[in-house]
This record gives sequence, structure tokens and C-alpha cells, in this order.
Amino acid sequence: MATPRNLTSPGDTPLALVHADDSLLVFNKPAGLLSVPGRGDDKQDCLSARVQAHYPEALVVHRLDMATSGLMLMARSAAMQRALSALFATRQMHKCYAAVVDGNMTPPHTADGWGLIDLPIAVDWPRRPLRIIDSVNGKPSQTRWRTLSFDDTSQSTRVELEPLTGRSHQLRVHLQALGHAILGDSLYATPAAQAKSPRLLLHACALKFVHPATGEPLAFQSIPDF
Repeated sequence: MATPRNLTSPGDTPLALVHADDSLLVFNKPAGLLSVPGRGDDKQDCLSARVQAHYPEALVVHRLDMATSGLMLMARSAAMQRALSALFATRQMHKCYAAVVDGNMTPPHTADGWGLIDLPIAVDWPRRPLRIIDSVNGKPSQTRWRTLSFDDTSQSTRVELEPLTGRSHQLRVHLQALGHAILGDSLYATPAAQAKSPRLLLHACALKFVHPATGEPLAFQSIPDF
């Protein structure tokens, strides 16, 4: 079967295929598309459904928030799903995100320019699905970060992020906790920071790992459109 380069429904943003082999698939998810189906008939269009229409065997390995764009990985068998999930669990899956945050985020005073956010995250039960920093009930959550550039016009900073753990909303909550919410974040940013962008400026820009079946080092990159 010919490999489709774009998977889409009429009128929707194309879902670009980045890589396909006998074991796994990599796609570039647009912002505004669910990773998996939600509740209700109006939330059935999603990355996994579009992929499975062309690759019925494809299985979800990880997710991106609906508002987040960028690289997503799917397995083509249950065994590969387990192997790839293990890479995430043991931190052998290198992930990198690009974001634009509110304000002037001062670079950390470290030799390599990278800082570490080490703040536990818990579900904010009265306001689900929001998350909060909770030193008592939160789960350990770590994010490496560095600043790339500052935009004086919009008073915003472009940053690179490397999540070491995989909590829901981790990057969004951690940056809010530092006082630099991601622009366009309808859940965690102030109204002023939300108004600076029509979408969440968060993009999964890199995946790097060793192929579980072949032992080949793989690296994928996706340039954000912001």
C-alpha cells in the first residue's frame, strides 16, 4: 500500500507523516487536533483515528495536549507499543519542545545555560482538568529549560524545554509557576498573555531514541510555525 503523506478529513489541517517503517510511525500533529478521541460525537476526530484509518494496526504510545503541535509517535504492534512506552518510562526517549512565554525569562546562572524546574504536580480536583504545584500530594516533575531569545516588541521569550518526566500539562504548569506562562495558554496564562497569541505557542520539535527493533539511532525534528 502506498504511504499517505497527509492524513486529513475534508476542510481540516493536514496531518503530515514524518516517518514510517514496519514498527512505528511519526506524525506532525497540528494545534487544535486531539491526540485520542474525547467524550462526545464532536470529539471523535483526532490523530489516532486519522492514523488508524490508514494504518489499522497503529497504537497510541504517548499524547500531546490538543492545543500543542508537533511530533507524535505511534506503534504498529502491541509489542512495539510496550517497547516504546518503556523508553518513555525509563527516560530513554529524548523529547524537546519550543515555546514562547510571557515576559523576559532571565537565563539561568549555569555553566551550560540550562536550568531545572523541579516542582511536584498534582490534579487540581475542584478545577479538573487543571493541574497545580503541590509539595505534599504532587508527583515528582522535572523540566530542563533554556532561553533562546527575547522579543522586546511582544515582551516575550522563546525557550527550549526538555521534560524529564511526563506529567499532564507539565510544561504549562511549570512555566506558569515561574511567572512566565506560555503565550496563548487558555488554561494557565493571564488574560493579557492569552491575548498575545491565538493559539498555545508550544511545539514538540524533536524526538530522539534508539529503535527498539533495529537498534538504529533515530532523530526527528519539526520546526514550529511560530
